[in-house]
This record gives sequence, structure tokens and C-alpha cells, in this order.
Amino acid sequence: MDHNMVGWFEIPVTDMDRAKKFYESVFEIEIGIHDLGGFQMGWFPSNHEKSGASGSLVKHEMYKPSSTDGTLIYFSCKDVANQLGRVEAAGGEIMQPKKEIGGGHGFMALIKDTEGNRIALHSQQ
Repeated sequence: MDHNMVGWFEIPVTDMDRAKKFYESVFEIEIGIHDLGGFQMGWFPSNHEKSGASGSLVKHEMYKPSSTDGTLIYFSCKDVANQLGRVEAAGGEIMQPKKEIGGGHGFMALIKDTEGNRIALHSQQ
């Protein structure tokens, strides 16, 4: 295989402005909002010359946030502790504090965003 298997992800939201503010605050990024014929999307910044998938926040009746069901997305971080330090101030919840995965695989944490989605953070530090 000459590429990573994941090419795109979508995170369901019920309030795009609230979700946009949360992710921008936690990750210190800017999200661009786009209306695509009934789908409101908040695109995460991406660089096509770097590895890893990009994705979007999505507001649509078919998309339902969940803290227990569905796929778990891991966001790569320099140090999970940096993002964890901004989660609660941005309106989210820490579900699992930073912990070592073991076997040299780094560290992870689980958070709940303002929409009720369970999201994971990962870093080598």
C-alpha cells in the first residue's frame, strides 16, 4: 500500500458555531465553514504535502453526535496535555486523562466535545 487507509473523516455536530469555536480553541486552528447543498461543513485545515487525513465538522439531519457509538477519531498532538488544558474552558469534558498506551506507542486521552462526540488525542510525549 502506498498511502494511509484513512483519507477523510467527518464529525457530526448539531450547532456548527459552537463546535467550530470548541475545535478552534482546543487545537488553536481556524476552521472554514462551507454550505454544500444542505450539508454545512466546517473543514479542518490541511496540508496535502504532509501525511495524515483531514476532515470536517458536519451538520446534517443524517449525522448524530455520540459519546459511545461509532468510530473513534484520534487527533495527533505534540503533547496531549496541551489540548487537554484547553478542553474544559472551551466547553468540553475530559473523559479519560492523559495516560501512557504502553509498548512505546505514546500517550492518549479521551474528550467529549460540545456536541457530545467522543474524541481521542494522541502524542508521543
